[in-house]
Amino acid sequence: QVQLVESGGGLVQPGGSLRLSCAASGFTFSNYAMRWYRQAPGKEREWVATINTVGGTTTYADSVKGRTTISRDNAKNTGYLQMNSLKPEDTAVYRCNANGYWGQGTQVTVSS
Repeated sequence: QVQLVESGGGLVQPGGSLRLSCAASGFTFSNYAMRWYRQAPGKEREWVATINTVGGTTTYADSVKGRTTISRDNAKNTGYLQMNSLKPEDTAVYRCNANGYWGQGTQVTVSS
């Protein structure tokens, strides 16, 4: 059974940091690129970042570039999204995607 399970979200003050995790199971995680997306209330889903299979190539949306790092540990079948200097506009449900599958999402709320 293919599963992607996100964790690490929460409430953080502006300027704070969070590291999101995406644990994969049921398929060979290392064979697939991984992407993070987010969706804020009332807005369309937004692509955030992509990492290739071995982690050597990463790309970011302009809205998070310079504040965010996507990474992966294929030995642990887990991907990560490190977010720094968080802003209220980063508030959203964050979901990972790999092999055409989606996780259920983790809520990130940036508020004082």
